[in-house]
Amino acid sequence: MSDREKAWNLLCKYTETDSLRKHALAVESAMRHFAEKFGEDINYWGAVGLLHDFDYEKYPDEHPLAGVLILSENGYDEAFINSVLSHVDATGIPRDDKLKKSLFAVDELCGFVTAVALVRPSKKITDVEVGSVLKKMKDKAFARQVSRDDIKKGAEDLGLPLAEVVENVIEAMKASAAQLGL
Repeated sequence: MSDREKAWNLLCKYTETDSLRKHALAVESAMRHFAEKFGEDINYWGAVGLLHDFDYEKYPDEHPLAGVLILSENGYDEAFINSVLSHVDATGIPRDDKLKKSLFAVDELCGFVTAVALVRPSKKITDVEVGSVLKKMKDKAFARQVSRDDIKKGAEDLGLPLAEVVENVIEAMKASAAQLGL
């Protein structure tokens, strides 16, 4: 079994809803994209993205801490687990490397870009433009559960302009459009 297959099986064991699985796939795609951009291990970064919310559906009140023991029991090391934990401020894990900063930057943004795609007449990611995403971010009623502050802070922490992060996430999601149903 490949590492990717192992991660996917673990995700599916704890995550039954299609929408949360698709979110995990979107974040995986974005993380693989940024890993390649930064010259890092695309499979490792992808697995962090795939598993960042794996415990959310079963343990929403304890997320992401509920997943620590599960990840450890499944052979994931402390560095991997800390990367997963870092996407939630309440864990106190510092975002002290590109992987952690990238995960934080793309998590909320993937959900927001998905929402933008779904209101397009075609419902296709290929029809989403950076300007459309930035414009929708100003509309507080649109996808109100998505933290615009986290999206902006994620780009800032990465040291990249917000428009560039949005562009990279859109490109990553385009490459996985069929899997994402977009």
